[in-house]
Amino acid sequence: MKLIFVGDPMCSWCYGFGKEMTSIVESMPELEVQIVLGGMGAGSTQVLDDAGKQFRLTHWARVEQMSGAEFNRDALLARKNFVYDTEPICRAVVTARVMAPSVDLLSVFRAFQRAFYVDGLDTTDGKVLAEVGAASLQSAGFDTDAEAFFSRWSSDEVIQATRADFALTQNLGVTGFPTLLVEWNGKLGRIGSGFMPAAQVRQTLARLAA
Repeated sequence: MKLIFVGDPMCSWCYGFGKEMTSIVESMPELEVQIVLGGMGAGSTQVLDDAGKQFRLTHWARVEQMSGAEFNRDALLARKNFVYDTEPICRAVVTARVMAPSVDLLSVFRAFQRAFYVDGLDTTDGKVLAEVGAASLQSAGFDTDAEAFFSRWSSDEVIQATRADFALTQNLGVTGFPTLLVEWNGKLGRIGSGFMPAAQVRQTLARLAA
């Protein structure tokens, strides 16, 4: 049985679901997990204006109420000329997957989420992403540095691999994030989209396994 998590590190509901996803994985160590990067706002050129900031703050409040996740609202409000392009951060997660295939990719995914939502970093900047990504891989015992991470992040190989994730998201029929799918006995099923309690997901997986 394989659990497929389709998400985007700059999706607030994916961020809110982070603790639940970690709980699922930690409580079911035998479960194979695949993370697919969705590209929620990949390629966007729209500058985040005051209306866009308020729109997101409204969503953040709902996510915070549902999940208890921490948000740095001041950092969002202080951003100037910020383009909400999620391709760079999605590509950074793919970079970690390519550089260290055996790494716990969920922990890397969550490190990038924290960089944006808590630390208030510019996660559209490749150099910033390289620092976060290298630190995350180093903490997992992988020997690398920001320069090597940035070089791989900039490569055609990783750019194409990221596009492949976006294409897979479309092929899976995913239109909202996060989405959980399960693959078992040669079949693919949808568990649900949006915030889901970990217990609910575990019950569904246990029922299928039985």
